[in-house]
Amino acid sequence: MIGKFGEGYDKAMLKLAHSCCEAGFEVVYTELQDPEAIVASAIQESVDHIGITTLPGARVEDFARLFEALSREDVSHIRVTAGGYFPEEDVEKIKQLGVLDFYPRGSIYRKIEEWTRDYADLAEPGECADFEQEA
Repeated sequence: MIGKFGEGYDKAMLKLAHSCCEAGFEVVYTELQDPEAIVASAIQESVDHIGITTLPGARVEDFARLFEALSREDVSHIRVTAGGYFPEEDVEKIKQLGVLDFYPRGSIYRKIEEWTRDYADLAEPGECADFEQEA
């Protein structure tokens, strides 16, 4: 599942969703920003991973609420990564909360390419949604 904290840059999220799909991941894209709503959606969709895009306005407190909700709903097994724009001094704080890895702006695409090279024959990508933002 791909969610976001902060405002703007929806086009980058759509690009990320499409890249993940092409790499063989099933992608649930949501524009939800409320941590509790993201967790509720993750439970409903039975996801095993939440990727949070951090945009201007994202805060450490958003991640704290996300992990509190995961714990409260007894789904702490859902992994969380994040990436995008975020104060460098706060990255370690969100990792201490439970974020497995943080990918600075643009670096996640290289990681997806590496995954695809390493595991391409294991994935059976289906048809990917266009994920183009409507005008």
